[in-house]
Amino acid sequence: MLLISIMMIVAYISGSLSGARIVSELMHLRNPSDYGSHNPGATNMLRVNGKFPALCVLIFDMLKGLLPVYLSYRLDISPFFLGIIAISACLGHIFPCFFHFHGGKGVATALGSMVMIGFDFSGLFIATWFVTILITGYASVAAIVSFLFAPLFVWFIRPELTMPAAMLACLIIIRHASNIQRLIKGEESKILVRKRH
Repeated sequence: MLLISIMMIVAYISGSLSGARIVSELMHLRNPSDYGSHNPGATNMLRVNGKFPALCVLIFDMLKGLLPVYLSYRLDISPFFLGIIAISACLGHIFPCFFHFHGGKGVATALGSMVMIGFDFSGLFIATWFVTILITGYASVAAIVSFLFAPLFVWFIRPELTMPAAMLACLIIIRHASNIQRLIKGEESKILVRKRH
């Protein structure tokens, strides 16, 4: 249990590193926490600073979920606790200790922590996200739909990881409660807002 506790702390600290803030500082760009939806994630980075910075944030946020889970896997930690460690990384992103516990939604970090399930899972997840984006235009809807399906994908691919995947999916969907309320009211912003000429 000591090793698991240490890895949970490592995952939380890793998750607390803000890709959006670090990338915007290194590239001398606007901090997305101060603009748009004020969410320090890849989607808001895309709205505020464009595609390449958003891609950098996406990769950074995925890695901070992937690396602690991969290390834990190499240390022979059981699948259930791999899920707990993944959740710890996401909680770090959502409630970062370095930024007054005000973070993002945790979507990229959650996906990064699940990449180890396999390329087949990752492909299904990303395909679901893209199809939902193309149909609706809402990043929040794409995230919700993708994580709703994620446990089902995992059950077909690696059934022993279904419970951790379901726990992670529940966390991300709960985190999108405010987005669901805005969707119901018709107030949610689409992934890109076209400028009127």
